[in-house]
Amino acid sequence: MQAQHQSSSDPKATTSPAEVTQAARHLMAIRIVGTALFDYQVQKTADARIRLESVTNMAQLLGDLAPHEAALVSELLAKPVNTGAFI
Repeated sequence: MQAQHQSSSDPKATTSPAEVTQAARHLMAIRIVGTALFDYQVQKTADARIRLESVTNMAQLLGDLAPHEAALVSELLAKPVNTGAFI
């Protein structure tokens, strides 16, 4: 029984450096927006909200955040924030 090997002339799947860079930028944008979202939900301050809105808008303008991801943040920001104390 012999192992089958692809010929070096067969086409191979490749990822361009631009695709790798874009994927890395998208993951970094998700990380930054996610951290800001977490901070906003924990702190519930105006500063945290402004930071979340700012990083979300910047990431979307730069093309590093998909429209549906930005819409999710907008949806979460539209909900009233409960700042009551825990009992």
